[in-house]
Amino acid sequence: MDSSLLLSVFVFLAASCVLVPISKLTGLGSVIGYLLAGVLIGPSVLGLIDDPETILHFAEFGVVMMLFLIGLELQPRKLWAMRGKLLGLGGMQVGLTVLVVSAAAALGFGRSMGEALTIGMALSLSSTAIALQILQDRELMAEPEGESGFAVLLFQDVIVIAMIALLPLMAGMTPFAGQEAYDSHGSDAHGPTGIWLGLAIVGVFAGFILGGRYLLGPVFRLIARSKVRETFTALALLLVVGAALLMGWLGLSAALGAFIAGVVLADSEYRHQLERDIEPFKALLLGLFFISVGMSLNLAFIADNPGLIIGLTVALMAAKFAVLFAVASVFGLRGGRRLFFSTLLCQAGEFGFVLFSFALVEGAISPEANAVLLSVVALSMALTPLLLLALDKLVLPRFQDIAATGDAPVNQHHPVIIVGYGRVGQIVGRLLETQGISTTLVDNDGDHIKFLKQFSERVYYGDGTDPEILRLAGAEEARLIVVAIDDRDDNTKTVREIKAHFPQAKLVVRARGRPHLFDLLAEDVHYAERETVRGALAMGRAVLETMGLKEDDARYASDRFLELDYQLIEETFHLRGDITKLAERADQGRAFLRETLRKEMEQTGESGS
Repeated sequence: MDSSLLLSVFVFLAASCVLVPISKLTGLGSVIGYLLAGVLIGPSVLGLIDDPETILHFAEFGVVMMLFLIGLELQPRKLWAMRGKLLGLGGMQVGLTVLVVSAAAALGFGRSMGEALTIGMALSLSSTAIALQILQDRELMAEPEGESGFAVLLFQDVIVIAMIALLPLMAGMTPFAGQEAYDSHGSDAHGPTGIWLGLAIVGVFAGFILGGRYLLGPVFRLIARSKVRETFTALALLLVVGAALLMGWLGLSAALGAFIAGVVLADSEYRHQLERDIEPFKALLLGLFFISVGMSLNLAFIADNPGLIIGLTVALMAAKFAVLFAVASVFGLRGGRRLFFSTLLCQAGEFGFVLFSFALVEGAISPEANAVLLSVVALSMALTPLLLLALDKLVLPRFQDIAATGDAPVNQHHPVIIVGYGRVGQIVGRLLETQGISTTLVDNDGDHIKFLKQFSERVYYGDGTDPEILRLAGAEEARLIVVAIDDRDDNTKTVREIKAHFPQAKLVVRARGRPHLFDLLAEDVHYAERETVRGALAMGRAVLETMGLKEDDARYASDRFLELDYQLIEETFHLRGDITKLAERADQGRAFLRETLRKEMEQTGESGS
């Protein structure tokens, strides 16, 4: 085996293992860690790897895999439901950005119409890899800003096909000569043309649908029965690679092909197995992709032209932010969601590298402009995670305070105050309402308060960790305060503030788990309950009944389990600072629960008989 290849792999892995965890632990995020690793080992700093472009082409397969996995999560009916955002939001973003950037290139820099339009098309595209990775890391794919961002990115992946097809037309409007073609994103094979291309596209897509529905199911079942795990993994990779190759043969986007293949298999019973098998490959290749983007930053070239490149990068990101902000407003995104959406997509993307490469071959852009703009693309991608970090730390907290909807708390002289009116607080409040017990409701999520107004819920806006807010809500008179805040630290801080300032009020508190329950018991609250324990016991009771246990016996087992568990909590509370002794006592506690319940159930059975 080539030792230089092994050395390159070692360098990549070493840089990732050192910088990515540090970046993650310091709050910068994994993407910034990968980018920093790429800059460090690339030709601009240590020069350990000197061919970032070749690695970038290989690593782009990580983007293909990510689109396949996203397709697996997006069933066809969900995709159809997104058609409005897909065409409207995505179409407006691309169209307006092309218009703004092309006008700036033509009027501000004197570029010909063909070159200006080429630049506008390439820079209108955002980074699918960076944006989707950030959305997945923050678990925002199902949120409005996540759905909107994905719709824009998917539209861009589709429209890039048309952009590539338009490049010869753009080249006809420029004075530049084309260069020798170098196909770095496909194979040497040439696909069909003319009417045969249309027929081939229809045939390939029909093959995806029919094969996914009627062929792959039996194949998956056969492999599952063979119990050869690596064959299942091989088939999963075969699907992604095959879809990418077919799209490349047609001259279409490999990422689009993988996404469609994923959508076709979204209803398959083997969907989750496919996700588990491909996820490690996707994570590794995406990490490699981000590293290669960092490596592609030519710091020497940027240092030679700092004003031009940094100025163009800032101008591009500002222009795209303005377009995205305006489009998001039209489609109903408000407040912090709109700011996040606009910042997330304001960079240029990896398809910019592709389009500029093809444009240079066709003669649609000059070599000098190409060199500058490739640096702008890479720099804008590298800056995006940093901008989002600044947005999180400096802008969104203040913006949310201003944007929060809801009246300040008012003392309604109710005996009970509920602080945190989410899924737990609402259940408590509804139960109290059935018994005619009035409550004052306080929450710090303005959007949530606005939503609850539609259901005639009067919820006041305020931070429960602030004693003055609690005083305004009537905490000095309240007999009992329910603390149902989701965040563990804010929850405990609120409890301490209430104990310090309003000692007459009894406290009933939501606990996030056993360690948090120990913290609350240390604060001497009146009652604390783990938020999931009773729901989990109800599920366990249903399992026992399904497995053949009588209903009364299953109910007795779950109720007695809870009693004994609380007994163990009281007995182990003093050990909460010693994890070793606590772990030992936990093992003893499980044995105690098992033996005690078994004996009691046997005695109950004997007495019943």
